[in-house]
Amino acid sequence: MYSTELLEEARKIMFHMLTKVVEYGGSDLFISADFPPSIKHQGLMKPIGQQTLTADKTKLFAYSLMNEKQRQEFETELECNFAISVPNVSRFRINVFQQQLQVGMVIRTITAEIPNFDQLKLPESLKHVMMAKRGLVLVVGATGSGKSTSLAAMIDHRNENSAGHIITVEDPVEYVHKHKKSMITHREVGVDSHSWHNALKNTLRQAPDVILIGEIRDTETMEHAIAFAETGHLCLGTLHANNANQALDRIINFFPEERRNQLLMDLSSNMKAIISQRLVRTEDGRGRRAAIEILLNTPLIGDNILKGQFHELKEIMKKSRELGMQTFDQALYDLYNEGSISYEEALRNADSMNELRLQIKLKSTRQNLASPAENSGFSMVQEASQEKTEEAAPE
Repeated sequence: MYSTELLEEARKIMFHMLTKVVEYGGSDLFISADFPPSIKHQGLMKPIGQQTLTADKTKLFAYSLMNEKQRQEFETELECNFAISVPNVSRFRINVFQQQLQVGMVIRTITAEIPNFDQLKLPESLKHVMMAKRGLVLVVGATGSGKSTSLAAMIDHRNENSAGHIITVEDPVEYVHKHKKSMITHREVGVDSHSWHNALKNTLRQAPDVILIGEIRDTETMEHAIAFAETGHLCLGTLHANNANQALDRIINFFPEERRNQLLMDLSSNMKAIISQRLVRTEDGRGRRAAIEILLNTPLIGDNILKGQFHELKEIMKKSRELGMQTFDQALYDLYNEGSISYEEALRNADSMNELRLQIKLKSTRQNLASPAENSGFSMVQEASQEKTEEAAPE
């Protein structure tokens, strides 16, 4: 379809654009027909120049980054996921897809340097979670909420402080860890194993201590995750959900009704933690901080999971900070109180604006920076609208 010379020239252009993304500090590069190549930086989209791309050019750029097997997969499935490395620049995670019969591509930067707890300012209780011998740990959040980055820091902490064998099964592999106290085995689905099923089925034969499942997408993968925890391993995985309640609901919905009671029993005894994350813009506008909700399994939490009383969990988290738990609103309060985020940004990301507003008013040592609209009661109307929308939204 394209000559080798044309593909090579397009590849050079793509490598140049990806180098600029890293230099600019961008998180994503968007390639789409009838739109200029665009970088996402701190959550905001910014075009690179004004020239729009043609449909043929976007397809050429995408094909230049794929090998022959990936091109065949794309032509069959109309989408393809893979990772590449640009020498001396960074690794990138790529999703190629079709939209309106045209090729599109989103490329995410994978930082070569493994971030640590101090750099990300993660809660100390997560260190204890990562040093556990067994259990299921889920990191949940929306796409782009920093789940992979936090998981990389957590894996690195275990790697630095405990001898053992850590296996990651991902599609594609994002962060590449070096051997430290632990031996690290990275397995990429489609490269090192033909399927998720094959990779996970054979994982226990590789004598792991810690198993990372890149994303739990279906019933079979969830079954493997629970089985790994049941057999005495620490299993970590990501799930698309907004909080602990939604994560548990989604797990339940993976399985038929007749398996519900056994599933609740398995979760109550094997769940170690559910870590929910959102990225919040800092007050100086130079970056983002993670607001993290932490649910840890205690006898009380386990009993509520066993009974399916997920709606009780947030109140228990709120009252269990001394055990290392916290809600999103408590995390946002801490970020506001330490001066990391603005009052408006804290309320914008709150689960309950009224509750967080009251907490700041009664307890915060910072000056209340509410805007005139906030003081006039505008945000009360905004919150009421938000709560109605959340009630109407499907789980």
